[in-house]
Amino acid sequence: MPAVTVPDITLLQRTPVADLLTARPRPVISLSTAPSGFEGEGFPVRRAFMGAPLAAIDPFIMLDQMGEVEYAPGEPKGTPWHPHRGFETVTYMLDGILDHRDSNGGGGRISDGDTQWMTAGGGILHIETPPEFLVASGGLFHGFQLWVNLPRAKKWSPPAYQDIRSSEVKLLASPDGGALLRLIAGDVGGHSGPGSTQTPIALVHATLQPGAELDLPWRPDFNALVYALSGRGVVGAERVGIQAGQLAVYGAGDRIVVKASEHQDQRTPALDVLILGGLPIKEPVAWLGPFVMNTRDEVVQAFEDYQAGKLGVIPAAHSNPHNTPTSVVESGNE
Repeated sequence: MPAVTVPDITLLQRTPVADLLTARPRPVISLSTAPSGFEGEGFPVRRAFMGAPLAAIDPFIMLDQMGEVEYAPGEPKGTPWHPHRGFETVTYMLDGILDHRDSNGGGGRISDGDTQWMTAGGGILHIETPPEFLVASGGLFHGFQLWVNLPRAKKWSPPAYQDIRSSEVKLLASPDGGALLRLIAGDVGGHSGPGSTQTPIALVHATLQPGAELDLPWRPDFNALVYALSGRGVVGAERVGIQAGQLAVYGAGDRIVVKASEHQDQRTPALDVLILGGLPIKEPVAWLGPFVMNTRDEVVQAFEDYQAGKLGVIPAAHSNPHNTPTSVVESGNE
């Protein structure tokens, strides 16, 4: 499943060894199972944050695991053109290919291990679709999309786009070499990822071999979340069991502990997790459909601005009326 691997993990820089005397391991305060649903034109997702209190995931809004699904020819699906305001979208591909275009001129193609980071800011239109050749052939599709809130002072910032290639991701190993870490954004254990963040966060994709334990230093002022993409293991100081499709929310402390089970199934031979956290914004959240603002009036204004064409114009090359959004009210629109 992981797109980014290394031939010899022992050659990588290591995360620091935790100070067991002074650094407190974080307890798990919540464990939830992500429900399944459909998004855009019908691709399957798991809503990772459903069941977790909004205050516990601040500054994040939503995390969707897209797939894992093996499409037959003609089946791959994406999203139509739609607007956003007030936050950022982070899309990371494990398997498959996705094309992005937006009204600010950003865009590109991401595939195995690539990330696209879009700052909607004051307003943008965008579209995410598989390329035509993939629609024709079908194939494996698996990734995730994270919504990162923006504080009030940055909600009206200009739209922006980052294209983060898999080769740019910072690769690290755990002290014993049993876990491979892909640091996409933020600072972890003295190492920095390539993603430029408007809101202070850290985002890591880690693969733990059977029996391996990851004891990762974590900023005490950040919250801490671990979502299991595949495999089985335990999390937290009290060794709470976790498996694919489950989200663990950690309490206060200085370290995140994740351990893979000794025995994994044949299809998923390792424990793959997303580790993420950030500095809580602690502001009111008004979220409806594709808009995340501070007040209901601001959300209403966003809908009015969208209808008036103030959030951007679909580029002429992509202005086919069949791609024009007809509804943006659903809370899961990406």
